Amino acid sequence: MTVVHGPEQVTAVLRDMAGDPDVCGELVRVARSRSPELSRLTEEATRSHVTAMIRAAGPWFAALERSGSVEEQDFTAALLLGADRAVQGVPMTAVLQGVQAALARAAELAVDRCRSAGVADAVLLSVVLRLQEYGNAVERHVINGYRAAEHDSPRALDAVRTRLLRQALLGEVPPRAEELARAGVRADAAGHHRCLAALPGGRPALRSPHVVTALIDGRLAGLCPRPPSADEIDAGAVVVIAPAAPLPELPALYRLCARAAALGLERGLRGLYDVTDLAGRIALSEQPLLASLVSRRLLGALDPGNDFHRQLARTALTFLDNGRRLDQTAAALFTHPNTVRYRLGRLRQITSASLTDGDTGPLDTLHWWWALTSWLHADGTPPPV
Repeated sequence: MTVVHGPEQVTAVLRDMAGDPDVCGELVRVARSRSPELSRLTEEATRSHVTAMIRAAGPWFAALERSGSVEEQDFTAALLLGADRAVQGVPMTAVLQGVQAALARAAELAVDRCRSAGVADAVLLSVVLRLQEYGNAVERHVINGYRAAEHDSPRALDAVRTRLLRQALLGEVPPRAEELARAGVRADAAGHHRCLAALPGGRPALRSPHVVTALIDGRLAGLCPRPPSADEIDAGAVVVIAPAAPLPELPALYRLCARAAALGLERGLRGLYDVTDLAGRIALSEQPLLASLVSRRLLGALDPGNDFHRQLARTALTFLDNGRRLDQTAAALFTHPNTVRYRLGRLRQITSASLTDGDTGPLDTLHWWWALTSWLHADGTPPPV
């Protein structure tokens, strides 16, 4: 076998390694196998960094016979790797474990390939020493990139929190409690979180020091250890919060909160609500066809285009919302109880059904409330709150 004494063959070996998908795949697998946090990332996200760092090493190993500081080399790829992992919420220890494992495996592969290519032992010793020096520099720059993203950029923290909230609330790969705590997402004494959804979805909708929020699919989503106070919620926003629950239960609860917030905004609700406050609205909203059938049966004689008929329906709905009390209904509508009595009487004449019969049970009341709400909202006009 021909023995090669110059650096050219070493450079060629590294160039081939950078372009060899099997080598990159091996380094990616080694790095991702070192921790669950790294294994959750896509292979492509790791592969791009591995390829960039191998290519960046070429000039350093092409100058085996020249002295100079390794810090003069381009470590942009290492800085970007550290910054990306910080934004993704991967712990520093896990990042370094992956980097060290990949560097060690890369050194093994480089030595084996150099030996197979006939690189002289003296040159091979220089390769090993420069691999070690280069690897140490890579680690330092990964740490620098990580710290810069973690501490120097508020946008990086926002990105981390948005990613964690998406994972926790949308049913993606669930974050670990330690990740959430590092990002400032606090749990209660039992280790549980409350999730919430707010609309409209701007940041001013909710300002609370113990609620971590992010914009997700057009609405403001949040996690907190306890509910915000009333003065922390914008007057024009509706915020729906779920009871405290462990992380695996949050996606289902968040879906309920998001649905309830949308319904609340449509109905003109404002302020803070527990998701159970809107349980009936959520459940009934899932059956639009049945709602139309109930409306047709009870209110089929009403004309949606008739303002007087709409006034009768609004009065009836307000009557139900106020516990069938004439005085409270009149106060809510700024009218006289006799006017309320007259309107309910006219509704009975038109529909041939009564809201004031003494034997009306809770299911009949539910049907009436559902029919009136659906009928009034059929054209997109919010019924009274």
